[in-house]
Amino acid sequence: MCPYVTSVKCAMNCSFNSGMLGFGKRLRHSFQHSSLPHRCVLQSFLNKQSTVDDLRINSQCVVQCDCVSVNRHIWYTKLLHMNVSALQAGLYDDDLYDGAWCAGRDDPLQWFEVDARRLTKFTGVITQGRSSLWSSDWVTSYKVMVSNDSHTWITLKNGSEDLIFSANREKEIPVRNIFPVPVVARYIRVNPRSWFNSGNICMRVEILGCPMPDPNNYYHRRNEVITTDDLDFRHHSYKEMRQLMKVVNEMCPNITRIYNIGKSHSGLKLYAIEISDNPGEHELGEPEFRYTAGSHGNEVLGRELLLLLMQFMCLEYLSGNQRIRHLVDETRIHLLPSVNPDGYEKAFEVGSELSGWSLGRWSNDGIDIHHNFPDLNSILWEAEAKKWVPRKMFNHHVPIPEWYQSKNASVAVETRALAAWMEKIPFVLGGNLQGGELVVTFPYDKTRSQGVIREQTPSPDDHVFRWLAFSYASTHRLMTDANRRACHTEDFAKEDGTINGASWHTAAGSMNDFSYLHTNCFELSMYVGCDKFPHESELPEEWENNRESLLVFMEQVHRGIKGVVRDLQGRGIANAIISVEGINHDIRTAADGDYWRLLNPGEYRVTARAEGYSLISRKCEVGYEMGATRCDFTIIRTNLSRIKEIMEKFNKQPIRMPIRHLQARRSRARRLGT
Repeated sequence: MCPYVTSVKCAMNCSFNSGMLGFGKRLRHSFQHSSLPHRCVLQSFLNKQSTVDDLRINSQCVVQCDCVSVNRHIWYTKLLHMNVSALQAGLYDDDLYDGAWCAGRDDPLQWFEVDARRLTKFTGVITQGRSSLWSSDWVTSYKVMVSNDSHTWITLKNGSEDLIFSANREKEIPVRNIFPVPVVARYIRVNPRSWFNSGNICMRVEILGCPMPDPNNYYHRRNEVITTDDLDFRHHSYKEMRQLMKVVNEMCPNITRIYNIGKSHSGLKLYAIEISDNPGEHELGEPEFRYTAGSHGNEVLGRELLLLLMQFMCLEYLSGNQRIRHLVDETRIHLLPSVNPDGYEKAFEVGSELSGWSLGRWSNDGIDIHHNFPDLNSILWEAEAKKWVPRKMFNHHVPIPEWYQSKNASVAVETRALAAWMEKIPFVLGGNLQGGELVVTFPYDKTRSQGVIREQTPSPDDHVFRWLAFSYASTHRLMTDANRRACHTEDFAKEDGTINGASWHTAAGSMNDFSYLHTNCFELSMYVGCDKFPHESELPEEWENNRESLLVFMEQVHRGIKGVVRDLQGRGIANAIISVEGINHDIRTAADGDYWRLLNPGEYRVTARAEGYSLISRKCEVGYEMGATRCDFTIIRTNLSRIKEIMEKFNKQPIRMPIRHLQARRSRARRLGT
């Protein structure tokens, strides 16, 4: 294993002709990579090409290529993000070159060059073809050259002859070539020698290597991220994940509990850990929070972040960290790190270097779990169009259609387990951790207009969702950084790292929309990193990127109002409806009569009502300080409901006298003069 140094700044230098990406436009780009034992990937040739400002690259980083090209224009391909694998490129159909580098012309003189900005021990190259629906382009062989000054080049040799590396036979399967002997240099070139005869010179590439230690390197010092948390920073198999959760439980038995919500398609248990001062119990007035991860099995960063989070909270609680102690004592927290363990095992077996964009994404039966919930949006919107709300149908707790619950429905067992879990526990706030981007999305995820792919589709609680999304994004180290590189074709940093799900891309049956429309829980998706499967040496930095965000978002469960709805005898009333004037979405009380309603600061008129009770309204004010405002209700039974209750108690029928008996009684009373 070669030595490594964290976060080396690199510039990539490539040759293209003017007809490739535009018309004489010059692009400059840089990228970063983190500490990667053996891998230390100088990743390149991904999706979007766009101009970046001088804050991102120094002019000295780029050395002009002297390569045959039309008008000798020089182009610089942009890396999607500091840690995105080239093997995960080509996500969008409108990407002109589908995430690949394509040469200006098809001849053996074409090459691209990478400047590592420092001496680097290069160990190999991984290649793929161009990920395109419309063309078949890949390189079948190439040479590799290295240099320390970009003028004198040494070609890797096989004895006395130039070493020709065999590359791809089709465009998708990655091919890894490890150098016979690692080579130390600053610059590296890849020179395609042959390519698919019905295509062009196009390739996606990862350069493998490790930066040599250089404490005097400015870029290393500036970008170095060091974590002081003593945690287990590595990728965990299913068995290792279970063992780690057990270790956390044994370290903190008084505040943790391990349980499972069901099984995967292959029979693996879906384990969760509860963190609370009274694990296993729902405490009156204490909100329930959840984080889930790994619904797409190949998006592994969220899984590892939750495993790190449970370790961190246990250790900090034991050390007396007052912030963590308050959070644990006042909140019932549930962490479910692997929703799709079957998919994860597929991606884990291949590893971070060769795991592609979709391997392990779906469940074992080929279902996208995150978008496998019933489409309740259409049901609610149709009812609203027919003016059935609220007379025939409520604006909340939209029922699951019967067809979805049938055994023949195309519903993953993991999805059914999630839905049952969400119904069982009165969650207030939740976040599901995704990968492949740096953005937080919030409901609605489905566009309201038929056939529209992207459309702003706000929920009745849009202002609350926007705040919740911003609370995570703004405390993330990169999401709102205007100087960071975009992961793909869209720069979400311009939108403060947040976006309405439907305005990004429409998706029916998302976990977020289901949670909002079927339960009380407000659910958001956190895309926590551009790389779906980062190397484990990058995990400390990713933990630092997300740690504060994970904590701050959990704390938002204490925003808004909370209280208990009781009757005159002080008994909690379950399933009572809590309405906020001006917001067309209600929530309901839990089994003990307690409720939590997320709201932004302001004054609200709130109404509590339940079947058989008179409704009652009051004003509740939400402040800016942390902590939900207490807003209790005592409601009174109606006379009719009281009569029915008495009659049922004594096993008697309600008083319903036939009309002829009533007339006969009145006639008799008149004769008697009474």
